[in-house]
Amino acid sequence: MNPKFTIIKETEFGRLGEIETAHGTIQTPAFIFCGTKAAVKACSPDILKRTKTQIILSNTYHLLVYPGSEKIDELGGLQKMTAWNGPMMTDSGGYQIFSLGYGSVSQELKGIRNTKKTLVKIKEEGAKFKSYRDGKEIFLSPEGAMQAQINFGADLIFALDECTAFHIPKHETESSMERSQRWGVRCANYFNQNKKEHQGLYGIIQGGVYEDLRTKSIKYTNELDCFGIGVGGSLGKDIKDMKQVLEMIKAGCRKDRPKHLLGIGTIDAILMAIPYGIDTFDCVYPTRLARHGGALVRAHEKARYLNLNNSKFFNDSNPIDKSCACHTCKNFSRSYLHILLKNDEQLALMALTEHNICFMNNFMEEIRLALLEETWQNFLYKWVI
Repeated sequence: MNPKFTIIKETEFGRLGEIETAHGTIQTPAFIFCGTKAAVKACSPDILKRTKTQIILSNTYHLLVYPGSEKIDELGGLQKMTAWNGPMMTDSGGYQIFSLGYGSVSQELKGIRNTKKTLVKIKEEGAKFKSYRDGKEIFLSPEGAMQAQINFGADLIFALDECTAFHIPKHETESSMERSQRWGVRCANYFNQNKKEHQGLYGIIQGGVYEDLRTKSIKYTNELDCFGIGVGGSLGKDIKDMKQVLEMIKAGCRKDRPKHLLGIGTIDAILMAIPYGIDTFDCVYPTRLARHGGALVRAHEKARYLNLNNSKFFNDSNPIDKSCACHTCKNFSRSYLHILLKNDEQLALMALTEHNICFMNNFMEEIRLALLEETWQNFLYKWVI
């Protein structure tokens, strides 16, 4: 079956929907956890299932580096290989063009541009990467990105694009956007001729913080022969910039397609973006936070998490969250988790990862309920720090 998107309810504060795939139905708004190299770090498929995870995302660039798309296809695709068997999304490798060319997101926000020799070369034909495993070159064309993701067997896949930083000159942003659009057309043409029946393609909106460029990119994406719309590229240096970009997305994008906000997924960013009609989010934040000793909570000393590395938790016999029904909160105290972290025990990372995944899934469920019952303002009040 082809993926199908249905809008269930629209409100001024966001919309409810569902994405039907051959591997299951995703209730939206939804959070997508990152299993970058075909595994969510410190987490088994069983844990993902028992915490009511709906969908996970893997990364084309990393899977091309190793083991390669042909091997994954030989093993039956990502779902069978990983024993996840649920809906999956794969990105195109476009973010790696950004991170290898410009530096990390944190560098971008500090206005630091990578002045060293970059690990990626971009031409009209595609992008040439250096493998971080053995230094070998990997060439990724739009057609190659499509074939790789077709081989992966993911339900929802992304066109190849170039993600640009907010601080580069407008003419560079425009040139990159126009190339991404040409790549997108090539992706759509190849995908629609070679896809597996259950797969759907997302086109990607670029244009940085420039209104005229975003408007052009929205028009292009609306007209592209694809299933969904990804909001990519830099959304600016702060929340104000991000809101301005999302306002353009809300006003200009087709309403009948699911909209995915690429790489954004903190609690506050999700709360901000939902009223702009965003349907899905992906981010490494919850699982990466867990691997650094962070446990998500509604609010703690003007933060969204507890840092269980802190010595004040040594004598704290409480669970992370008394209202949380995850295995970690039902069985482990903050004190024990602190001790595990200080002893470098892997169980700490697994336990915190499970809690953070459960927390995010519950958070999204509350969002869907608030939209359904039209109690968004009351819901939002509970989450304001």
